[in-house]
Amino acid sequence: MRKVVFKFLAKTNKVLLPSFTKRQLDPAKASKFQLAIIGWRAYVTMNALD
Repeated sequence: MRKVVFKFLAKTNKVLLPSFTKRQLDPAKASKFQLAIIGWRAYVTMNALD
């Protein structure tokens, strides 16, 4: 069940949250909020793939 939840979150993240890699954002120049979004997306993706 946990994996299903994370797969759903991954799909909603893809639709709702911005993709900073497409914008070629430099992580060194990213704001704290942008870093939080990057971290959240990475966390959800890693758990969805497990």
